[in-house]
Amino acid sequence: MLKGKVALITGGSRGIGKATALKLATLGADIAAVSYNPGDEAASLCKQLQDMGVRAEAFKCDVADFQAAKETVDAVKELFGTVDILINNAGITRDGLIMSMKEDAFDSVIDTNLKGAFNMIRHCTPIFVRQRGGKIVNVSSVAGIMGNAGQANYSASKAGMIGLTKSVARELASRNVCCNAIAPGFIATDMTKDISQDNPLMKAIPLGRQGLPEEVAELIAFLCSADYITGEVIRIDGGMAI
Repeated sequence: MLKGKVALITGGSRGIGKATALKLATLGADIAAVSYNPGDEAASLCKQLQDMGVRAEAFKCDVADFQAAKETVDAVKELFGTVDILINNAGITRDGLIMSMKEDAFDSVIDTNLKGAFNMIRHCTPIFVRQRGGKIVNVSSVAGIMGNAGQANYSASKAGMIGLTKSVARELASRNVCCNAIAPGFIATDMTKDISQDNPLMKAIPLGRQGLPEEVAELIAFLCSADYITGEVIRIDGGMAI
């Protein structure tokens, strides 16, 4: 159970982030849902969470902005009193072949996916260290493990998250902070809605289907309660990267 714990979730208003917020709330956690553009989706989610009996608030933040990330963490701490769990789920794609990829397409994906995770970890770490405990779960991707044509920027960002995870796990273990990563495959979210069942990549999934955000949320929830797992990368991909 996570009753009384405060979970900060980036990319928290839809897809995997929304499913994670709902799952953690069923375990009693209060939720700070951070989004680039929180709107009706975020407001609706917070109402749903509050109806479940937990505290919930939406926060606007560009996680790629170091100062904005700090201000957001400070605001969450001021409202909720602390941060116990950090879920780095915010991510974007700007796909293209490497021979024609524009610099800004590479930079923006690295800035949001990788630097954004660093920014949030950097600003949550002092809280975790002072309270001698915390959980960090970074949402990487199988693309960061095996690569994917047309996604050099995305794959690089997600591979970087794995290295970041392992380094942070080593640094913070003595303070009772666990840092792990998950590596989803094709999950049924807005990011993958245009992938058809006939796509060759879909046929590479031994279980023969996309995963569900709720299935990913179950894994994240497990890691939020696991006290003797750190520095790990767990695939949830239907066997795609076996």
